Amino acid sequence: MRYGYWLPVFGGWLRNVEDEGMDASWEYAERLARRSEELGFDLTLIAELFLNDIKEPDAPALDAWSTAAALAAVTRTLELMVAVRPTFHPPAVLAKQAANIDRISGGRLSLNLVASWWEEEARKYGAEFDRHDERYDRAAEWLRVVDGMWSEDRFSLSGEYFDVEDAILEPKPASEPRPTVYAGGESEAGKEMITSLCDAYVMHGDPPGRVRRKIDGMRRRREEKGLEPMQYGVSGFAVVRDTEEEAREELRRITGAGDDLSYHSFQDWVDGTHLEQDLSPEDYAVSNRGLHSGLVGTPEQVARRIDEFEEAGVDLLLLQFSPQLEEMERFSETVMRLRGDGASAGAASAA
Repeated sequence: MRYGYWLPVFGGWLRNVEDEGMDASWEYAERLARRSEELGFDLTLIAELFLNDIKEPDAPALDAWSTAAALAAVTRTLELMVAVRPTFHPPAVLAKQAANIDRISGGRLSLNLVASWWEEEARKYGAEFDRHDERYDRAAEWLRVVDGMWSEDRFSLSGEYFDVEDAILEPKPASEPRPTVYAGGESEAGKEMITSLCDAYVMHGDPPGRVRRKIDGMRRRREEKGLEPMQYGVSGFAVVRDTEEEAREELRRITGAGDDLSYHSFQDWVDGTHLEQDLSPEDYAVSNRGLHSGLVGTPEQVARRIDEFEEAGVDLLLLQFSPQLEEMERFSETVMRLRGDGASAGAASAA
């Protein structure tokens, strides 16, 4: 199993807890990324929104791509999966920027291709906003431009959304054959695009049985197209404590009633995303359906749950914690050590 985590670019992941002790700052992001390498984490996902949909729209939020460029220079092993939305980034320009960051990092950049869902944000930032299925048509054409720029000496495309004429991109990315492209989606349009054009499928939190069915479905789609197998990742919010009761007590704290400052952005996400299941009040409290993965309990219980995900075909866990640094330390020293994953005992206990 590979272990990834969401970089807390929004200052946390809990909508009902105002201050999680993990401010949206470069200083915290750098400290966390450096320490995560020592703890044995493989990847960080750097989400991209220009407004903060976790705390409230006018709360601080880090820019994904400038943060990724800075992290590329101060980390050594961590894969940097950076979210990118086609309506906010001209594809040829993004291809150039991404190739440069990939070289700075020594081939550690990857993309998380995201179809924009927040209409208010697009309007405030002057970006296009597509209705649902059209988002994936745009994203597919966008990715064809990016991939063409990365792979061809000169690239041209006259499409429905983008026009590129005899474009040159040098130097190419360091990654071979290209930086990994991850994407997620539960609609038919999303799955079709991901199956055809992406390298990895990432899912919101769900129990292992449901995840297994999703993976089996995507595998069939790839096989029918004669394509190589994909990688599979799933999100989860982890709460690890010495006893089950302590874990449940923490769960009650983080899902307790809070204010509704960011509820309108949560509802915009629900309205703009075609999900396979309804969401609960706990899904408002903790983003990305993280609690559905069931990573709450003792180290032994959480380790067994990870075994189930691995058996279901999951290659990568994309974890959220609160507070991030302290809980990642705990997770590494307990769950990852119990499973024989990640850092050595000496690294895990280092200051």
